[in-house]
Amino acid sequence: MEVLCKIRDIYRAIAEFEAQFEQAYGLSLNEGMLLCTLLSRGKLSSSEALGLSASNASKVIRSVEGKELIVRQVGREDKRQMYFVPTPAGKELIGRIKAAHFDLPPLLAEAVGRGC
Repeated sequence: MEVLCKIRDIYRAIAEFEAQFEQAYGLSLNEGMLLCTLLSRGKLSSSEALGLSASNASKVIRSVEGKELIVRQVGREDKRQMYFVPTPAGKELIGRIKAAHFDLPPLLAEAVGRGC
C-alpha cells in the first residue's frame, strides 16, 4: 500500500508541475516533451514520438503543429515517411524552456536529481 501512496504523490507532483508549465508556456507536458525530443534529435518521425500510442502521439503532434511550433517534412529516401522539425518559433520556445529554471515540487526535484 505504501507504494501506491508514493505513486499517488508522484502523480500529483507531475500534475502540479504540468499546470505550472502549461501556464508559463501554453504547452501540455506531452507537447513540451515533444519539443524536448526535437531539441536532442533535430527531427523526428511520428513513430519515434514520445513513446505514446500512435493515436496520442498524433494528437500531440497536431496540437504542436497547430501552434506553429513544428512543421512536417516528407522523407528524402522514403516519401511515405513523415518527419517533424521545429519552426523558428518552436526553436525560440525550446530555447526559452531550456534556459528556464523550474521550481519543481520536492518529490519531482528528488526524482530528477535536483535537490531542493
